[in-house]
Amino acid sequence: MPLSSPAAQPPAEPRVPLRAAILGTGGVAHLHAAALLGLPDVELVAAADPSEQHLGAFAETYRVPSRYSSLTAMLAAEPLDVLHICTPPGGHAEQTAAAFAAGAHVVVEKPAALSLVELDTMVDAGRAASRGLAVVFQQRSGSAAAHVRALLDSGALGRPLSALCQTNWFRTAEYFTVPWRGTWASEGGGTTLSHGSHQIDLLAYLLGEWSSVHATMWRLEHDVETEDLSHASLVFASGAVASVVSTVLAPRQSSLLRIDTENATIELEHLYGHGHAHWRITPAPHVDARTAGSWALPDQEIPSGHDALFTEVYASLLAGRGMPDLVGHPARALEIVTGMYASAREGRWIPRADLEDPALRGPLTAPIIDARHRSRSGGSAA
Repeated sequence: MPLSSPAAQPPAEPRVPLRAAILGTGGVAHLHAAALLGLPDVELVAAADPSEQHLGAFAETYRVPSRYSSLTAMLAAEPLDVLHICTPPGGHAEQTAAAFAAGAHVVVEKPAALSLVELDTMVDAGRAASRGLAVVFQQRSGSAAAHVRALLDSGALGRPLSALCQTNWFRTAEYFTVPWRGTWASEGGGTTLSHGSHQIDLLAYLLGEWSSVHATMWRLEHDVETEDLSHASLVFASGAVASVVSTVLAPRQSSLLRIDTENATIELEHLYGHGHAHWRITPAPHVDARTAGSWALPDQEIPSGHDALFTEVYASLLAGRGMPDLVGHPARALEIVTGMYASAREGRWIPRADLEDPALRGPLTAPIIDARHRSRSGGSAA
C-alpha cells in the first residue's frame, strides 16, 4: 500500500442534521460531546460503553437520548452518519471497520492504530465504503496554525532550516495503573506514540513530508514496558532537520515547537492547546518592518482544539465534500513514530521509503535503554 492514501469521498447529498454517536465515555469523550453539542446541524444521538455507570453519567451530562452496552448493538439500532471512537487504541481498527461497514464516517482519537498495518486496513475500509477517516490531531486546528502553515507554504519565510519539537509532559506512577497503559500489546508504544505524536504531527503539518529519522528510546523512571523518554533527529524532504524529544518526566510541563527559516524564527509554547498568544514570529535582521508586519496573525482568533477541528470536519461533511484537508495525511505522524521505533530497534537511520517494507509496518517495539538498572532490555521486557 502507498504511504499516502486519498481520502474517501461521501455522496454529494448528506443527511441534515448529521447523526453522530460516541463509542467510549472516558475522559476524552467529554471533549467530543461538548464540541458536538455546539455544532449546528449535528445531533449527538447515541453513546456506547460497557460500563453502565460511566455511560449513564455521560448520557445524562450531554443529554444523549440512546445508550448501548456495545458498538454492535448501537450500529444495529442507530443509522449513523459519524462515529466518534474514544476507546483505547487496541480496538480502533476493528471498531472503525464496523462503522464503515454500517455507512458511517469515523473520527478516531489518536493513536489511531497500534501499527501502520492496522491503519492501512482502516484507510482501505474507508475507501471501499466511500467514507472518510479523521484522526484527532487537534493541534493542527486553529487560526494560528493555519496562518503559519500558509506563510511557510508560500515561501514568505524562506526555506526551513532547523526545528525543535518537544513534548515535555509529566505522568505519575498512578497514571500507568490503568491496565492498558505502558504496554506494547494494548497501548502500542510509550510516550513517543501516546503523547509526542501530537507535536510531531503539528510539526509535520507545518513542514510537510519527512525523509528519514534516527532515534533512541529510554526508560528512566516508570515501571512500564515502554519508553518514558525518547530523542530523535528527524529530516524533512525540504532538508530541514528537527530535534524531537518526548517525555513524561517534566515537572514543568510544556509543548514546544521552534522552526528557524531563512527569514524568521517561529515559536510556539503551550500545553494541550494553543491560541494566538502562544505563537511568536521573529524576523531575521535583514527583514524590513513592513514585510515582518505582513506576517502578523489574523485579527479573528480561533483557538486550537476539538471544537475547531470538529467545526471544520462537520462543515465539510455537510457540504458534501468529504473530510477536509485539515485532517489529510492521517498516517504521517504514525509513520514518523514507526520510523523512530524502527530506528531504535535497528540502530540505524530509517528512510521513509523503508516503511514500504511490510516488516516495518507491524506492531511497534524497540529496545529501551533502561537507565533504572543501567542495562539494555528488550522491547517487550520491563
